[in-house]
Amino acid sequence: MFSTVRERVGEVLLPGDEFSFEAEEKISLTAPVKSEKVVCGPGLRRCGDRLVVFKSGVLRHKEPNVFWIDSQQRRYVPAKGESIIGIVTAKSGDVFKVDFGGSEQASLSYLTFEGATKRNRPNVQVGDLVFAQFLIANKDMEPELVCIDSSGRANGMGVFGAGGLLFRVSLGLVRRLLAPHSDIRSDLEQLFPCELVVGMNGRIWVKSATVQQTLIIANLLQSAETMTAQQRQQLFRKVQQGAF
Repeated sequence: MFSTVRERVGEVLLPGDEFSFEAEEKISLTAPVKSEKVVCGPGLRRCGDRLVVFKSGVLRHKEPNVFWIDSQQRRYVPAKGESIIGIVTAKSGDVFKVDFGGSEQASLSYLTFEGATKRNRPNVQVGDLVFAQFLIANKDMEPELVCIDSSGRANGMGVFGAGGLLFRVSLGLVRRLLAPHSDIRSDLEQLFPCELVVGMNGRIWVKSATVQQTLIIANLLQSAETMTAQQRQQLFRKVQQGAF
């Protein structure tokens, strides 16, 4: 008899663990969301009437029926629609090659910038950082990035990064930072005002008023990966008191 998915939320799971979501079928009799609407996030696969774990980590849940495994994984696999921080490595004709930390580089056309035309080309140089979104991301095709949304607007995407610091963290920490009402972001905002760009590929760019503050924020974020909320808050208090 398999335990249900809701009973395992918050537990550490290993690849091969299985559980059912029959409980959602009973809930769906009175709730608007049915069991077939269960969404499997990173680390989970749906197999018939069961969910199978293929990545070790902590099972998380977001209402109404979204489940995923929160792990310390660093290897990034691109997914359509995800926003990442890339590094321009080469220019080939009208296309830029971008390193996003995956197994291959992605292509980025100069026409996928807001306001770009054949006469008005964006000023993109090799070595620049770009905040972009995957338009194509599957195993059978070359990954393709764009720096505009469906309305043709940049919406925060494009070339950036002058004067800041780029570093890597786990994908689990990235999801915690991008979550609504993130505790880590809230604690960070109480220390120093800063600019923060977070990519789903595990790259973070930060810039504060001084180089010292920028380095402190980067060290705090990297340290927060393996800390509990209480340990993180104690560390942040020490920084506020000048004991870092």
